[in-house]
Amino acid sequence: MKKAVIFDLDGTLLNTLEDLADSLNFALGKHNYPVCTYEQVRGYVGDGAAVLVQRALNGDGESQLYKDVFADFKIHYAKNNNNKTSPYGGIIDLLKQLKQKGLLIAIVSNKPDFAVKSLQEVYFKGIVDCALGQNDNTPKKPAPDMVLKAITNLENISKTVISKDECVYIGDSDVDVMTAKNAQMDMIGVNWGFRGKEFLLAHGAKITVDTAEQLILAIESL
Repeated sequence: MKKAVIFDLDGTLLNTLEDLADSLNFALGKHNYPVCTYEQVRGYVGDGAAVLVQRALNGDGESQLYKDVFADFKIHYAKNNNNKTSPYGGIIDLLKQLKQKGLLIAIVSNKPDFAVKSLQEVYFKGIVDCALGQNDNTPKKPAPDMVLKAITNLENISKTVISKDECVYIGDSDVDVMTAKNAQMDMIGVNWGFRGKEFLLAHGAKITVDTAEQLILAIESL
């Protein structure tokens, strides 16, 4: 049995797509740039807010337009990140069951740290032990640094040593598959997220699940 479960956030625990798209489109529209559909945004997310804006601007990550749109996106999203966001079906019960089994739980996300901590307080307070979002001091996923930092935080909280073999990483994207690989950690892909089963398998996921109930069984089987 594992000691710790480390989750991605967007597309794994929470469906954040519409709030991300709405804030992005607010910023794009403010600067008279064409807005994006939800499906376009679904394909843009996963690598952090800066890359989300760059992809919406057709790869532009250097111009003044990019800087202005990114700044307006962050301001809008800070105030509107929980308008339409909600947990996926069965997620809250899943997390509670994992806690009852004695597992430690962390969130590691490329979403800005302020938003990760804000949403964690709303939905997972008292359940999730550690929540880390993207910041300027730690390389973002798929680099393993954030995951390894989460493990260290869980060790400090539990006052126990936790090896990577005693952890499993849960996510919904190719970024998550690579993150687990780079961290040398078991990974389970969730098919309900922003990418889907075929995409996950094509990008190297070995195990995928369709429901929260299946996820518990998959974790217990590792």
